[in-house]
Amino acid sequence: MIKPLMLAPPLIFAALAGVFVWGMLRDDPSQLPSAFVGKPAPDVAISPLGRLPQFSNADLRDGELKLVNFWASWCAPCRVEHPNLEALSNEGIKIYGVNYKDQPDKALGFLASLGNPFAAAGADRTADMALDWGVYGVPETFVVDGKGRVLLRFAGPVTDRVITTKLRPLLTQNTAED
Repeated sequence: MIKPLMLAPPLIFAALAGVFVWGMLRDDPSQLPSAFVGKPAPDVAISPLGRLPQFSNADLRDGELKLVNFWASWCAPCRVEHPNLEALSNEGIKIYGVNYKDQPDKALGFLASLGNPFAAAGADRTADMALDWGVYGVPETFVVDGKGRVLLRFAGPVTDRVITTKLRPLLTQNTAED
């Protein structure tokens, strides 16, 4: 005779397996949700990073599409995405950089050796801005429209695939609306 308590472990396991499978079959399980998509970007709260020009809330609402990229010199994926950010910058796409929990001399050395794709940048040494934007880690990139609304949040390095599948459609759409 099977006791009801003996069925509990296999039923619990089956339920957890079902939740796991559902999570794997979502549209893009690698992407973390963002409460800001379609809403105004949170405030900019950065401190100077060397002599680099800084950006402000007004810059996010300047009528142009832009990227806000959270990065750090100690972040290996940030090095991977860096050439792609440079290429986008060379195309005329405005990118604002937020240096996350980094030492200023190391951050400036990173940009000096790899190039600086940022139209303006600042430091977020205490991660206050990152917390306000819902950043889980670096790199993370936000696409912000000309009115300062977040169109996309991408967690992870900006690769060629990300540019093709996520960024280009937004860039094309923004150009068509101008």
